[in-house]
Amino acid sequence: MLEIRQQYSLYGVILYVASTIYIVYASMHQPENQVWNGLFWIVQLFVCVNAVAKAFLQESRGRMLYFYSIAGAKDFVISKLIFNLLLMLVMSLLSLGVFIILLGNPFEFFWKFVGICCLGGISLSLVFTFLAAIAAKAQQQAALMAIMGFPIIIPQLMLLMKISEIAFSAVVQEGLWQMIFLLVGLDIMVIALAVILFPFLWKD
Repeated sequence: MLEIRQQYSLYGVILYVASTIYIVYASMHQPENQVWNGLFWIVQLFVCVNAVAKAFLQESRGRMLYFYSIAGAKDFVISKLIFNLLLMLVMSLLSLGVFIILLGNPFEFFWKFVGICCLGGISLSLVFTFLAAIAAKAQQQAALMAIMGFPIIIPQLMLLMKISEIAFSAVVQEGLWQMIFLLVGLDIMVIALAVILFPFLWKD
């Protein structure tokens, strides 16, 4: 309820999505398929940083103390993961809609890309929520987020770009299901790490 009340944050993210995609449109108009795909996931990365990670890092010490008094560590981190997951799903679909309106619809299989978009939004939100939970307890939060996030998020983005290529052509892509299972496995691992490790940070 506290997250939902901060509507200025949500409107700020929506404005960020619209303005970023418009700048891409103004500079490139309707790019070719691979460029479209790459730009989409890069925009998703920055949207996730603004929508998900900052929401955790901006919690005041007093509010964290309040949460500590009413909830357990696992309950808190799972609720954060679920809320940010839903938020990022909405932002991902919104970004996709604005991309299609401004940069065109290059898909052979639109609904496949919608599914991949949702899977990618979930993956990005889980990773950045976990990283933000760790960084929020340390000094130099922004720097720590970048240091920890870079080795994790770059392979994940490359995997998402590779998987999403199936939506742009009818060519059968080898190893597709292995890549999808790998992405889902990474998501499960992040959730498990968050549930196991966050209670230790919670005590501090």
